[in-house]
Amino acid sequence: MAVTAGMVKELREMTGAGMMDCKKALAATDGDMEKAVEFLREKGLAGAAKKAGRIAAEGIVDTLLTADEKTAVVVEVNAETDFVAKNATFQAYVADVAAQALASSAADMDSFMAEKWAKDETLTVKEALSSQISIIGENMNIRRFEKLTEENGFVASYIHAGGKIGVLVDVETNVVNDAIKEMARNVAMQAAALKPQFTSRDEVDEAFIEHEKSILMAQIQNDPKEASKPEKVIEGMIQGRINKELKEFCLLDQVYVKAEDGKQSVAQYVAAVAKANNADVKIKKFVRFETGEGLEKKEENFAEEVAKQMGQ
Repeated sequence: MAVTAGMVKELREMTGAGMMDCKKALAATDGDMEKAVEFLREKGLAGAAKKAGRIAAEGIVDTLLTADEKTAVVVEVNAETDFVAKNATFQAYVADVAAQALASSAADMDSFMAEKWAKDETLTVKEALSSQISIIGENMNIRRFEKLTEENGFVASYIHAGGKIGVLVDVETNVVNDAIKEMARNVAMQAAALKPQFTSRDEVDEAFIEHEKSILMAQIQNDPKEASKPEKVIEGMIQGRINKELKEFCLLDQVYVKAEDGKQSVAQYVAAVAKANNADVKIKKFVRFETGEGLEKKEENFAEEVAKQMGQ
């Protein structure tokens, strides 16, 4: 039976599923509307589309490591409310997403979403997400994931505040023991707390430096007293401020938060631990995910939302 646009529209209005999903369901059921509805329900797609427009900026970040700790992944999965983020069903689903991402060879989110869902290979990752949306009753989104592998050392992970922030740290080392692992965890905690943008100055490109210089120059020019100083003095001032900024932006340049003297940098802390353990240690990279960063959060009156859901 030929599937018409009118049939697709009708099924979409009945289920709230996406247009292409409705077309696929009708094609799979030879145009039988009731069977198409069942098809969408079985795939967890019915009702998911109606929630797709809601803002999902809460949720949790999770990490997962292989048994040898040489590969790790960090994922962010969003939901609409913090209440759902604390739900055991949602948390178990995020753990499944992390396991999927750890085993995945996908290079981007589109490829990842098109993969077969490991826990039910009749579904794709995208279809399994739609199913969870229908079960949990909120819009959800697998926002991002990143994987790190270190063959000559290990990857450390840290989760802060029950999944508000997740950090991975790539540690190249010829010695792996409890002291080195504790150091790596402390570095991950530093990244979680102080939100660096780069691992070291080697990662900072010239465009970033020039952008910061232009901002500093504008600040100086807006101050008549500063602007009247000789050009060489101004250049020195700008370079000094850039160096100060880099000590805040670069993880290894930051003052180590647990430093007893309040002066030891993260790089100096790592070097001290390496020396004490007769090890060669390099912090190659870190990845930091914070739940909802950069996303618009919807402000709602909780009492009004509850009343709305109860039909009052």
